[in-house]
Amino acid sequence: MSDLPKVAETEELLKETSGSPPTRKTLIEKLDNWDDWASWDEFYRTYSGFVFHVARKTGLSDDEANDVVQETFIGVAKNLQKKKFDTSLGSFKSFLLNQARWRILDQFRRRKKQQSREANLYADETDERRTAPIDRCADPNGVALEKLWEKEWQDKVMDIALRRVRALVSPRQFQIFSCYVIKGWSPERVKKELGVNAAQVYLAKHRVGRILKREAAKLSEAEQ
Repeated sequence: MSDLPKVAETEELLKETSGSPPTRKTLIEKLDNWDDWASWDEFYRTYSGFVFHVARKTGLSDDEANDVVQETFIGVAKNLQKKKFDTSLGSFKSFLLNQARWRILDQFRRRKKQQSREANLYADETDERRTAPIDRCADPNGVALEKLWEKEWQDKVMDIALRRVRALVSPRQFQIFSCYVIKGWSPERVKKELGVNAAQVYLAKHRVGRILKREAAKLSEAEQ
């Protein structure tokens, strides 16, 4: 995911068209063909990083998060093979969340068992030292995970939409938009550092912003 800073003005541009990464119905349907490696590769590249980031933010380590990714996509593949997800009946976002949730919980259970074994080896340690690591982990169940999932999903929408916009406008206009709207520079700083006038700044803001809304709307429609 892109590390571009998110500011209130940019988020406002997407508020009306908030949706999801491009869960294109045609892409998911192509996964019925187990020999279509290109579609499976595209599917994995689209969502693996997203699942990894969510797993890390629940408190899992890199290794644990990587295990979540692998186990989640094995589960997704098995469910798609058994026709347990129908693109006409529900949201892929919710389906993927449930697949990832179970694997995240499994990792916390494994960690807790490991810590219990270690606690028995160091019975003379203080309770704080023995229990603090698991207590500090975010609870991956319930509302907390759903909120985190939604936030990461929206960030991915922003990242994909911005990459699409970059290819649709001139490098100069995207640079002005990026500095003014995404990075939050003042108009004066944009004019000074990029050597442009006020009209160019506001033109880039409105033109690129309009295209950004349109691309975000397309991503949203792909989920319908």
